Amino acid sequence: MQAGAPQLIHWTENGEHRSARWHSEAGMPPPKRVIIADDRTNADVAYRLACEGTALLWRGDYQNARQLLQALARRTDHKGKGKKAKAAKTPASPTEAFHLHRQAQSQRARTLAMLLIPFDPGYTIPLRRAPDVKLACNEAYGRGEDAFVISLRELLGLIGAHEWRKAGVEIPALGARIHPHYGVFSPVRGEYVQLVADAPLPRDTSLAFDIGAGTGVLSALLARRGIARVVATDMDQRALSCARENLARLDVDDRVELLEADLFPPGRATLVVCNPPWVPARPNSSIEHAVYDPDSRMLRGFLCGLKDHLAPGGEGWLILSDLAEHLGLRPREQLMEWITAAGLKVLGRQDVRPVHPRAADASDPLHAARAAEVTSLWRLAAA
Repeated sequence: MQAGAPQLIHWTENGEHRSARWHSEAGMPPPKRVIIADDRTNADVAYRLACEGTALLWRGDYQNARQLLQALARRTDHKGKGKKAKAAKTPASPTEAFHLHRQAQSQRARTLAMLLIPFDPGYTIPLRRAPDVKLACNEAYGRGEDAFVISLRELLGLIGAHEWRKAGVEIPALGARIHPHYGVFSPVRGEYVQLVADAPLPRDTSLAFDIGAGTGVLSALLARRGIARVVATDMDQRALSCARENLARLDVDDRVELLEADLFPPGRATLVVCNPPWVPARPNSSIEHAVYDPDSRMLRGFLCGLKDHLAPGGEGWLILSDLAEHLGLRPREQLMEWITAAGLKVLGRQDVRPVHPRAADASDPLHAARAAEVTSLWRLAAA
């Protein structure tokens, strides 16, 4: 469960004041006002209360709670697409469109998080027709002995992550499946993996560093390409556990060493690979740290430290989308200035256009930027 002193959620039920541990992976504080809701609760009333910040602790049938959450989502989305909303929030630039989109996402998440589900000790949900989620909870949270309360929306995300972990994600460049853990970003954008599979390796590459291992997909690919030793780093324990499991499943764990480190391991390597978060913005939840990098911290840290971790004749491979450029969040000129200031030069660049569904979705508020997006592998070396 969460580190530090537990946060508590309080409510009144049958004339008694009650409390339980509050759990939120997104870091949302416990709601200040909580009322009891059940199968008789009207969707319009529930939506009004949720918008006002009043949480509804569910005591009815679990499947009815899921239906109510769907009803809340429909009302939230309809409100966001109304004529008044469009007229009031027509963005003047791609940057404003991005910030409005993020603001709407955050507000939607807060509203839908107001429907709460109780847990008894041992990850048991004390509701009619509730699923058995003990395994999914143990995978995500570890052993749990206390009662707690969680948003139904987060619980459904946890269940979905459990199914993803079981099924895995097919990676054509690997010819195998990667099984992402809860809270670890899934490599669904396969085009960047293919770039790493196709780029020519530097001469005599016997050691490579993978900075920000995540699921371990790039480490596994580098080992499959014949590199004798790969040292992969990450700061997140979930990511390290996930990578360890995937590397063992792919039978390359004897060639990949995992280290908990912020960016670089000690020493120098002929090849240093990094796929940092692509968008310089503040994440709203733990899973978004793989997408959003405030002030481009990881990107700048990689560039600044790369020269000191490259062996003579070595290369650094930076995998980066230019989506931030199309959104007006980071101009190409700034990236080139950072590369030069770090004592690096560009040896070459390989580009690919993304093929994910959102790139072709004209209804997406960020469609213009997504349609123009290009993902690149920058081959860098000491200047």
